[in-house]
Amino acid sequence: MGTVNLVAASTQEELALVLDVLTFGEIEIEGRLADASNVALRGELALGDIRTRVIYKPVRGERSLWDFPDGTLAAREAAAFALSAAGGWNLVPPTVLADGPLGPGSVQLWVEVAEGASRSLVDVLAPADLAPGWLPVFEAQLADGSDVVVAHADRPELASAAVFDVVINNADRKGSHLVLDQSGSLWGFDHGVGCHVEPKLRTVLWGWVGQRLPEAELARLDALAGWLSTSASPLSQTLELLLSPAEIQAVSGRIAGLLATKRFPAPNSRGPAVPWPPL
Repeated sequence: MGTVNLVAASTQEELALVLDVLTFGEIEIEGRLADASNVALRGELALGDIRTRVIYKPVRGERSLWDFPDGTLAAREAAAFALSAAGGWNLVPPTVLADGPLGPGSVQLWVEVAEGASRSLVDVLAPADLAPGWLPVFEAQLADGSDVVVAHADRPELASAAVFDVVINNADRKGSHLVLDQSGSLWGFDHGVGCHVEPKLRTVLWGWVGQRLPEAELARLDALAGWLSTSASPLSQTLELLLSPAEIQAVSGRIAGLLATKRFPAPNSRGPAVPWPPL
């Protein structure tokens, strides 16, 4: 069998197979993503007759960060997938912690993206070019003094991603971390700096601040709150292997906060609200 697209798994049984393939398959490294801040390697993974491309981020290739414990980014990537899948967001491609050629790390399915996929979601525009259906985030000036606005599309799946980012406390939601695949489905990447106890939300998706959360998002949050309230749930048991007890409790606290206000939050004043660069 040639390369297959396991991202298309649509049932729990198919997803379980995908996770087994990612966990137990062997990776042959094809190359490194040169623009990644940590070591991110593309490879072909094989298990029996199944072959697929993956992104492998070994723990030993993580650079030290002043505000995140060393050696935890790969686990946070896997935790983001677990929360995305359990909450029904299906934003994060299947991701596991597994052993690879350079030791333990995160292994995530590779998604083939459509050309210009990020710019159709988040972009830097001249103010006059801000079209209906786009929401401004902030204004800035380029080096030549021309005015620009960073904006994102007003799309339901992007609003859903914004809720997910609050739940995981995503500290680095750049525009380039959101893409559309060739079928038009939205995917999000690079969640290693998430799930911290302290508020660290930095995102380009601020266009819905103060608006009421959609009922579908409230239902997701309510279900997640229920699963996290018992240590016997599969989600709780998975997260216990990936995050500290305090970090899991903080996830529950953020969910409770969203359920209490029922609105998209505003940026806090503890640090920058938007990652740099924003795209």
